[in-house]
Order: sequence, then structure tokens, then C-alpha cells
Amino acid sequence: MHERMNELGNASIRTLLIKYSAPAMVAMFVNSMYNLVDTIFVSYGAGTMALAALAVSWPIQMIVVAMGMAVGIGTASVVSRSLGARDVDRANRVAGTSFVTIGVLALIVTGLAYIFMRPLLSLFGATENIMPFAVDYLSIVFIGNFFMCSAISANNIIRSEGAARIAMIGMIIGAVTNTVLDPIFIFGFDMGIKGAAVATVIANIATFGFICWYFTSGRSMLKIHRRDLIPDFSELPEVFKIGSASFFSMIVGSVMAIPINGLIIKYGADIHLAIMGVGNRAMMFFFMPIYGLTQGLQPIIGFNYGAKNLDRVRETVKTAASYSTILSSLAFMVLMFGTWPVMRLFSPDLELVAEGVPIMRTLIICMPFVGFQMVGGAFFQALGQAAPAFVLTISRQVLVLLPLIYILPQTYGIGGLWASFPIADFVSTAITIVWVLYAVKTLEKNYKPLPSPMPVATEDDPDAVTANS
Repeated sequence: MHERMNELGNASIRTLLIKYSAPAMVAMFVNSMYNLVDTIFVSYGAGTMALAALAVSWPIQMIVVAMGMAVGIGTASVVSRSLGARDVDRANRVAGTSFVTIGVLALIVTGLAYIFMRPLLSLFGATENIMPFAVDYLSIVFIGNFFMCSAISANNIIRSEGAARIAMIGMIIGAVTNTVLDPIFIFGFDMGIKGAAVATVIANIATFGFICWYFTSGRSMLKIHRRDLIPDFSELPEVFKIGSASFFSMIVGSVMAIPINGLIIKYGADIHLAIMGVGNRAMMFFFMPIYGLTQGLQPIIGFNYGAKNLDRVRETVKTAASYSTILSSLAFMVLMFGTWPVMRLFSPDLELVAEGVPIMRTLIICMPFVGFQMVGGAFFQALGQAAPAFVLTISRQVLVLLPLIYILPQTYGIGGLWASFPIADFVSTAITIVWVLYAVKTLEKNYKPLPSPMPVATEDDPDAVTANS
């Protein structure tokens, strides 16, 4: 524990970013295999309509994932800042409260989802041809909601204490389980899209089991006792406030699928829904390194902000912005020049691939700029500043994209719909840059840097790191 706290407060920022982000990047890459593998195997094993079913099911699943992310990110911010301020008791209490809260919420939402499944699928664009596949898939996937939400939330908490490698292992266990089981259930047992759902549920249970082992093994910095599992409702407002940016980002993304899918059907056809689904999953896969970077920077920023070490906060933002731009530019080049093989990987349908290549290239035009936007949102979440994190998070989807998808297709048809996405990326990134630069310059108004580095624990004085500065 002392070693990890010393590291967060004193080690080189570049070293910390690489150390904390690398495992997160690997974990996010591997975790994205959930969706990547499902998409590929379903496409080859169940056909294009099943692929479209995944596309309309995806935003509904994201509503459930949003809960886990909201509670997890909100809790992680409080935990990392509490550890930085040497308030370990509060860190334990907040973590315990979050475990119970997310479990209850997951069960409630699962019940509601079963009741309103068909209306929801219709709302998100499921046509008569797509509906049977979507119902078969979601009716099984929802069984694992409790395990999935709990694992997502807990993984954020694990990263907040600097145990990025453990979080990585948990996600790898789930992804490998899913990858191995998918072909067995889809092809071996001839279950089609149902097989993909069964594999996903088992994978979620495997990840959940590993995380439970970690927290009960004594390896965590957090020591959660029974009393910590009695929810402290006074802590929940801050957790929800901080996590609200991620929650509404994902909710807005899901809700935006309603007009987007509706306009795709209006100006295009069912096959364009499948193309959109492939495009979303391909871009998400290539964004995984940046997601990993944002997860790696949050404990560094949160801890040093809690420790009032603002020079390290500023350096973390600057370094992460540079890295994210490099990563997003590399992703852009891979997708732009390898569009055909990427699309072909996802589907054997040559008509889908031929139509999908120019659409994909349009969607990613502004990808090099998006890395900084993601870092900006993570920066404000780590500081516990929910308002700017929320505004920046919804700026792309609501403030920019929503008007564009209604205006441009009226003149340019389905092409105008595709063009709306890169324009929204560019504008929202510009807003993020201005806001983050302003926030970094004005941090001193809230805190003054420590006069000296954080005390370092030694063999002679192992409790130095817990001393008040």
C-alpha cells in the first residue's frame, strides 16, 4: 500500500502513465473482443440480419453498461482522492457502498428490461426481419446483467487504487472465455445468435468471480469489512454526480441510436443498420488504447489533486494529450488505409463490405482529433468536477450531432447522415480543448501546490506517507 501511494505521488508522470495505461490498454483491447468476436461469429454463423440485430441491441446493452460505468467511475474518483488525502476509511466505505448499490440497480434494471424488451427494440429500430434475432440475443444476455455491471464498476475501483494489472487480468479472463465459447455455442451446438449470448453471460460470470477473489484475498489497498457493505447514502450523491458524465454520455449515445437508426431506415435500408453496427464496433476496438490511457491517467490525477500536487496534475494532462493524439492518429491511418480488410473481417456479405467501405472512411475523417476529447472528459472526472465533464460528454451527441443528422440528410440524403459524425467530432473536440486549457490555468484558484514532494515511506519510517502534509 505504502509503495503504491509513494509511486502515485512521486514517480515520473511518463513512467506512471505507461505503467498504469499499458495494462488498461491491453485489458480494453482484450475486453473489446467481447463485441468483436460476437460480431464476427454472429455474422458468419447467423447472417446479416443477425448482425443488424446486434446493432439494434447494442444501445440497449449500453444503458446497462452505463450504470456500471457511472457508479464505478464516480466511486473511483472519490476513492483515489481519498487515498491521496490519506483518508483510507472513507475509501473503504465508499467502495463498499458502491458494491451494494450497483448490485441492486442491476437487478432492478434487468427486471424492467425483460418487461419492455420488444417495445425497446422497436424503438431502437428493430424491423420485422430483425426482431426475432434481437429478442433471442437480449433475452439471454440480460441474465448476466448483475455480473457484468458489478464487474465493470469494481474494475474502475481497482484501477483507482493503482492495481491496473489486476483490472487487466479480470477483463482478459472474461474476453478469453467469451472468445473460446463463442464458436462452441454458435457452431458446435448450432445455437446461432443465442450461442453468442450464452458465451457472453458465462464470460461475465468468470470476470465477476475473479474480482470477488481479488477483494477477499487481501491484495487490495482497500480493506472492506462487513460494516462497509452497509450503504452510506450520504456518499452516493458525490458518486452519482461524478459518474453522471459517463452515465449520460452512454445514455445519450444509446438514445441517439433512436433517431440515427430511424433516419438510416428512412434514407437507406436494413443493410445500412448492419454497416453502422460494424462501424461502431470497429471504431470502438481501435479506440481501446485511448480508453486505456484515460483509465490510466485518472488515478494519477485524482491522487495528486487530492494531495494538492498540481504540478503533477498539469504534467499528466499534457503528457496524456500528446499520447492520445498519437494513438488516435495511428487508429485513423489503420482504418483509412485498411478499410476493406477490416470490413471483410466482420462480414462475408460482399454487398455489405462494398457499401460499408466509403461509409467507414467518412465516419473516421476526424478521428485524429478525438483522442484529446476523451482525455478532457477523464480529466474533469478525475478532479471530481461533474458539470464540465457532463457538458463535454454530451456536447458531441446532443449539441452538435443531433441537429446535423436532421439537417444534412434533407439535402444530401444518407451521405449527409454519415457526414454528420466527423463534423460533430471536430466541433466537440474544439470545445474540449478550450475548456481544458482554461481549467488547467485556473487550478491554483482552488489549491496551492505542496511546498515539497509527498513524504516517502522508508523502512525506518513506514508510515511517512500517511503523515499530514
